[in-house]
Amino acid sequence: MSDKYATGMEVRRKVLGDAHVDRAEAGKTELDTPFQTLITEGAWGTVWASDAISLRERSMLTLALLAATGNFEEIPMHIRATANTGASQEDVMEVFQHVAIYCGVPKANHAIKLAKQTFAEMS
Repeated sequence: MSDKYATGMEVRRKVLGDAHVDRAEAGKTELDTPFQTLITEGAWGTVWASDAISLRERSMLTLALLAATGNFEEIPMHIRATANTGASQEDVMEVFQHVAIYCGVPKANHAIKLAKQTFAEMS
Protein backbone atom coordinates (compact mmCIF):
# COMPACT_ATOMS: atom_id res chain seq x y z
CA MET A 1 0.00 0.00 0.00
CA SER A 2 1.41 3.38 -1.02
CA ASP A 3 1.47 6.43 1.23
CA LYS A 4 -1.03 8.13 -1.11
CA TYR A 5 -3.36 5.15 -0.79
CA ALA A 6 -3.13 5.13 3.02
CA THR A 7 -3.72 8.88 3.15
CA GLY A 8 -6.55 8.54 0.67
CA MET A 9 -8.30 5.90 2.75
CA GLU A 10 -7.93 8.04 5.86
CA VAL A 11 -9.42 11.12 4.17
CA ARG A 12 -12.09 9.09 2.39
CA ARG A 13 -13.22 7.62 5.72
CA LYS A 14 -13.16 11.07 7.36
CA VAL A 15 -15.33 12.58 4.63
CA LEU A 16 -17.64 9.73 3.63
CA GLY A 17 -17.68 7.74 6.87
CA ASP A 18 -16.57 4.24 7.72
CA ALA A 19 -19.87 2.59 6.80
CA HIS A 20 -19.78 3.96 3.24
CA VAL A 21 -16.12 3.06 2.69
CA ASP A 22 -16.60 -0.40 4.23
CA ARG A 23 -19.51 -1.07 1.81
CA ALA A 24 -17.43 0.13 -1.14
CA GLU A 25 -14.47 -1.99 -0.09
CA ALA A 26 -16.69 -5.06 0.40
CA GLY A 27 -18.03 -4.64 -3.13
CA LYS A 28 -14.60 -4.24 -4.70
CA THR A 29 -13.62 -6.95 -7.18
CA GLU A 30 -10.51 -7.83 -9.12
CA LEU A 31 -12.07 -6.03 -12.08
CA ASP A 32 -12.47 -2.64 -10.41
CA THR A 33 -9.56 -2.73 -7.95
CA PRO A 34 -7.32 -0.64 -10.27
CA PHE A 35 -10.05 2.01 -10.52
CA GLN A 36 -10.62 2.01 -6.76
CA THR A 37 -6.87 2.44 -6.24
CA LEU A 38 -6.82 5.32 -8.73
CA ILE A 39 -9.60 7.26 -7.00
CA THR A 40 -8.26 6.49 -3.53
CA GLU A 41 -4.78 7.76 -4.39
CA GLY A 42 -5.77 10.53 -6.82
CA ALA A 43 -9.03 11.97 -5.57
CA TRP A 44 -8.75 11.21 -1.87
CA GLY A 45 -4.97 10.91 -1.32
CA THR A 46 -4.03 13.94 -3.42
CA VAL A 47 -6.90 16.36 -4.05
CA TRP A 48 -9.03 15.92 -0.92
CA ALA A 49 -5.91 15.48 1.26
CA SER A 50 -4.46 18.84 0.23
CA ASP A 51 -4.67 21.51 2.91
CA ALA A 52 -4.83 24.34 0.33
CA ILE A 53 -8.59 24.66 0.96
CA SER A 54 -10.82 23.26 3.67
CA LEU A 55 -12.93 20.10 3.51
CA ARG A 56 -15.99 22.36 3.72
CA GLU A 57 -14.88 24.23 0.60
CA ARG A 58 -14.04 20.99 -1.22
CA SER A 59 -17.42 19.62 -0.32
CA MET A 60 -19.14 22.69 -1.73
CA LEU A 61 -17.04 22.61 -4.90
CA THR A 62 -17.74 18.93 -5.40
CA LEU A 63 -21.50 19.43 -5.08
CA ALA A 64 -21.38 22.33 -7.54
CA LEU A 65 -19.38 20.34 -10.05
CA LEU A 66 -21.58 17.26 -9.75
CA ALA A 67 -24.73 19.33 -10.30
CA ALA A 68 -23.20 21.42 -13.09
CA THR A 69 -22.11 18.34 -15.03
CA GLY A 70 -25.33 16.44 -14.39
CA ASN A 71 -23.68 13.72 -12.31
CA PHE A 72 -26.66 13.52 -9.97
CA GLU A 73 -26.10 9.94 -8.78
CA GLU A 74 -23.24 11.06 -6.51
CA ILE A 75 -24.99 14.09 -5.01
CA PRO A 76 -26.70 12.19 -2.15
CA MET A 77 -23.37 10.66 -1.10
CA HIS A 78 -21.74 14.09 -1.00
CA ILE A 79 -24.74 15.64 0.77
CA ARG A 80 -24.31 12.99 3.49
CA ALA A 81 -20.61 13.88 3.60
CA THR A 82 -21.46 17.47 4.56
CA ALA A 83 -22.10 16.15 8.09
CA ASN A 84 -18.36 15.42 8.20
CA THR A 85 -17.00 18.36 6.20
CA GLY A 86 -18.79 21.21 7.91
CA ALA A 87 -20.76 22.42 4.88
CA SER A 88 -24.16 23.52 6.17
CA GLN A 89 -27.52 23.16 4.47
CA GLU A 90 -27.35 26.90 3.76
CA ASP A 91 -23.93 26.42 2.13
CA VAL A 92 -25.38 23.71 -0.10
CA MET A 93 -28.29 25.93 -1.17
CA GLU A 94 -25.84 28.73 -2.00
CA VAL A 95 -23.85 26.28 -4.11
CA PHE A 96 -26.92 25.25 -6.07
CA GLN A 97 -27.95 28.88 -6.62
CA HIS A 98 -24.58 29.38 -8.32
CA VAL A 99 -25.24 26.28 -10.40
CA ALA A 100 -28.62 27.71 -11.43
CA ILE A 101 -27.10 30.98 -12.63
CA TYR A 102 -24.01 29.60 -14.35
CA CYS A 103 -25.11 26.15 -15.50
CA GLY A 104 -28.89 26.08 -15.62
CA VAL A 105 -31.97 26.05 -13.45
CA PRO A 106 -32.99 22.46 -14.31
CA LYS A 107 -29.67 21.09 -13.03
CA ALA A 108 -29.88 23.13 -9.84
CA ASN A 109 -33.53 22.22 -9.35
CA HIS A 110 -32.77 18.51 -9.56
CA ALA A 111 -29.76 18.84 -7.26
CA ILE A 112 -31.89 20.70 -4.70
CA LYS A 113 -34.53 17.97 -4.87
CA LEU A 114 -31.85 15.37 -4.13
CA ALA A 115 -30.35 17.50 -1.35
CA LYS A 116 -33.73 17.98 0.35
CA GLN A 117 -34.45 14.24 0.20
CA THR A 118 -31.03 13.36 1.56
CA PHE A 119 -31.09 15.96 4.34
CA ALA A 120 -34.53 14.65 5.36
CA GLU A 121 -33.15 11.09 5.51
CA MET A 122 -30.23 12.31 7.61
CA SER A 123 -32.41 13.94 10.26
